[in-house]
Amino acid sequence: MQQRHLIAIDLDGTLLRDDKTISQRNIDAIGQARENGHEVVIATGRPFRHAKLYYEQLGLTTPIVNFNGGLVHHPLDPSFEATHNPIPLKTVQTILESVADTKTQNIVCEVTDHVYFHKDPVGIYEFYTDRALSVTTGDLRKLLQTEPTSLLIHAKGEHVKEIRKELSGVHAETVLNRQWVKPEYMVEVMRKGTSKAEGLKRVSAHLGIPRERIIAFGDEENDLEMLDYVGHGVAMDNAIPALKQLASGITKSNEDDGIAYYLKNVLGIIR
Repeated sequence: MQQRHLIAIDLDGTLLRDDKTISQRNIDAIGQARENGHEVVIATGRPFRHAKLYYEQLGLTTPIVNFNGGLVHHPLDPSFEATHNPIPLKTVQTILESVADTKTQNIVCEVTDHVYFHKDPVGIYEFYTDRALSVTTGDLRKLLQTEPTSLLIHAKGEHVKEIRKELSGVHAETVLNRQWVKPEYMVEVMRKGTSKAEGLKRVSAHLGIPRERIIAFGDEENDLEMLDYVGHGVAMDNAIPALKQLASGITKSNEDDGIAYYLKNVLGIIR
């Protein structure tokens, strides 16, 4: 009989195809893995309101890691103690003073499901307003009075390196930052120590599954800590080069049922 594993799955670029749907093959593979006694957890940069559909579609009953570990909770078990790691407000205000006027196209702050925009949320920003409990627009240096779960800076292209250098230097003791490939110039700021790996530590402890029996799939910079932490980290074929170099293995792309392929043909978790 196989040992029980925890399978941690990123959403965008990993489980989800480019049209933001899950293939039937991946749905079936995850279902079979669960039938075989394994646990499946979503570990995503998305807030829960943008992951709930997939959690329910897969029929999951585990905790979920949202905001790249900024929020870990259990949608079905109120007794599970949620953890929330917001960014210190003083640090956020200092960052806003530095970048708000000249270096950004927009700034998005999320306080769990309450969303704040520095400028009107049109175009790509409308995604963040979907299912939000509240949406507030205006000068965040004045409006934001609560520590945010995440800070997303849509930087002007010529200022990306400058912003990241400042975040990694001046604010290195309190925050970490990552750049998203899609859209190209999004810089995400989180509280230092926040990662999907830290979120998985809580989930695996709750489920009683040791680190060496965690399998994780990812594709982006925000998956680096997770794949480094787990017993078996798998990079998608469409993953960034740094993740492929770190991973224990590489599977097919998110468009080619990479999760199902790896669970069946490499790990033998399913038939």
